[in-house]
Amino acid sequence: MADPETFRTELRAWLEQHAPASLAGSGGGELEGIWGGRKAVWSNPDAKRWLDACAERGFTAPEWPRPYGGGGLSREEAKVLRQELAQRRMPPPLIGFGLTMIGPVLLQFGTEAQKREHLPKICRGEIRWCQGYSEPGAGSDLAGLQTRAVLVTGGPEGDHYLVNGQKVWTSYADQADWMFCLVRTDPEARKQEGITFLLFDMESPGVSVKPIALISGSSPFCETFLSDVRVPVANVVGKVNGGWTVAKALLAHERTMIADAFGGASGGGRTRGLAARAREAVGVAADGALADASLRHRIAQAEMDTRAFVLTTQRARDAARAGHAPGPESSMFKIYGTELNQRRMELQVSIAGPQALGWEGPGFDEAELDLTRQWLRSRGNTIEGGTSEIQLNIIAKRVLGLPD
Repeated sequence: MADPETFRTELRAWLEQHAPASLAGSGGGELEGIWGGRKAVWSNPDAKRWLDACAERGFTAPEWPRPYGGGGLSREEAKVLRQELAQRRMPPPLIGFGLTMIGPVLLQFGTEAQKREHLPKICRGEIRWCQGYSEPGAGSDLAGLQTRAVLVTGGPEGDHYLVNGQKVWTSYADQADWMFCLVRTDPEARKQEGITFLLFDMESPGVSVKPIALISGSSPFCETFLSDVRVPVANVVGKVNGGWTVAKALLAHERTMIADAFGGASGGGRTRGLAARAREAVGVAADGALADASLRHRIAQAEMDTRAFVLTTQRARDAARAGHAPGPESSMFKIYGTELNQRRMELQVSIAGPQALGWEGPGFDEAELDLTRQWLRSRGNTIEGGTSEIQLNIIAKRVLGLPD
C-alpha cells in the first residue's frame, strides 16, 4: 500500500487532468447518477469520458480486486479518493445495482468464471442489472415465489434451465441488460430450500417487460414475464436449491442501499433550504427566528436526525469496505431511512401548503410540481425492498433473538 498522502498527491494530479468541470456538483446518491449499460444515453459527453477514465483506473469500484476491474485500493486510499471527489464536488462515475448489489454477492458466492465474466463489465459500466425477486403472489413473503426453472440436460444447447413465471416491481427492468433472479427449482422442498439464484441476459428469447405506472406519474418499476427462457447451468450462483442464502446476502446490500438513497446522502439533501422556504412561508419573529415555533422544531429535528443517520450508515459502509458484510442492522437502516424520508417530505408539503397540490398547468412552478410527485413517490419507500413489517420481524428474530 502506498502512503495515503503520496497517493493523495498522485490522485490530485490525475483528477486535475481527468475530472470534467462540467460535472462538478452534479449527481446525487445511490439512485441518482450514471447507470451505464447498453441502453445508456449520454446527454453530456463528459459523463462518458469521466466514467471511462475512472473505470480504467479502477475508481468505479475502488476497493474491488484489480483482476476483476476494481482499483485494489486499501481502505485508507479509498477514503482519500472519496475525500478528493467530495472536495471537487464530483459525482460518482457510476452507480447502480451492479456495484451495490450483484457485484458484492458475486465476490462472495460467484465462481471464478462468473467473477471474470461479470465484474469487469460492471466496473466499466457496460452492463446494467435489475433484480428479479418479487412476484405477484410473493412480494414481502419472498420465499413464496413460484417462477419455475426446470433442468434440461443434453441436446445441442447443453445443460440449461427453462424458466417460466412472472416478476413484478422489477426496478428499471426496461433499461436493464441482465437480471439476477430467484427461481424455484424444487417445488417439493420447504419453500426456502427449493430456490436457486440465476443470472441471465434480458435479451434472451422469452423475456418481455411492461412498465408499471405509479401514482407519482413516474415509472421506475416494471412487470417482467419469463416464457421458456433458456439459462445455462453455468449461470447458477451458489448451490442449486441453495439460493436463499445468496438471496439474503444480497438483500442486506439492497436494504443498505435503499436506506442510503432515501434517508442518507441523497435524501438528506432534501432538508437543505427548508429553513429559507419556511421563512418565506411563515415569516420571522423579532429575534430573527422562524415565527412558527412548531415548524422550527420540526425542521431542526429533521436536520439532526438526518445528520445522525448519515454518520451511522457511514460507519456501516466503512465496515463493509473493510470486509464485514452487512448484517441484520441493514433492516434497521432500511426502516429508519425510509421513514425519515417520508417525514421530511411531509414537512416540505406542510411548508408549501396549497402549492404542494399541483400536478400540471399554470399556478405552480417546476419545483412545486416536483415536490408533489416526490411526496407521492415517498409513499412507497416503506414497502419497496421489503416492507417495514418484514424488517421488524428480521430485527425481532436476528437482532433481539425473540422466538417465532
